[in-house]
Amino acid sequence: MKRKVVLFVFIYILLEGCSHTQVITPKAATEHNVSQISASELETDEFAEEYEDEKKEALSDPLRSYNEIMTSFNDGLFIYVLDPISQSYANILHRAIRTSLANFIHNLQFPIRFSNNLLQAKFKNTTEETERFLLNTTLGIGGLFDPASHYLNIQAHNEDFGQTLGFYGVGAGFHVVLPLLGPSNVRDIVGLGVDTFTSPLVYQPSLKRLRIPSNYLESIGMYGLQTINKNALNLGAYETLKKDAMDLYPFLRDFYEQKRLSDIEE
Repeated sequence: MKRKVVLFVFIYILLEGCSHTQVITPKAATEHNVSQISASELETDEFAEEYEDEKKEALSDPLRSYNEIMTSFNDGLFIYVLDPISQSYANILHRAIRTSLANFIHNLQFPIRFSNNLLQAKFKNTTEETERFLLNTTLGIGGLFDPASHYLNIQAHNEDFGQTLGFYGVGAGFHVVLPLLGPSNVRDIVGLGVDTFTSPLVYQPSLKRLRIPSNYLESIGMYGLQTINKNALNLGAYETLKKDAMDLYPFLRDFYEQKRLSDIEE
């Protein structure tokens, strides 16, 4: 009798356990796999759409043919004209003299930095730019030296009107490569025009009393000196930048646009 009772209990437990075991039928398995595949395909589709959007945006370059030609022209001008002149210039003038000249020019361009920091409501930066100008003009002997940075750690805040436009949400527009000046875009060309009007280094007949050059020829000469001096302080930087570029124009275009975006977001 006891054996029958034990056997009955054992059979009951066995059947009860089987009734709670999850059974995946072929249909359920198929539905499970389909759900996983559908999720994976969905993620892939989303990634593909995002990639296509980025690709379309990158291809939005209506002046590409012109830009490629101008990039080749500027590249040749830089390698075969500006670099040799800058190298000879560096051999003649000691680096300390070139650095002082760069400091002097940077100090003279204070109105551009001051006005654009102010327009962006960066009041702390505006105050520091004013302090830098006063200190470097007096203690720095007209801006030849930079005691504000070296001794007081008051760093420059380089802002231009292109960044100011970007700060207020103005889009870059299409990319444009300028002769001699290099990569730019519609927004930055407008900004360059405003900064040129603000700079004391650019001749303006209506503001000639506030300008250093007395005519356009002197203005061009000062720009040329600034360009050669800057390149002489950074010999080899351009070659290092472009050495890994498979296609020079899109590489320089993307580099410029990303840098400008970073400058605006600071």
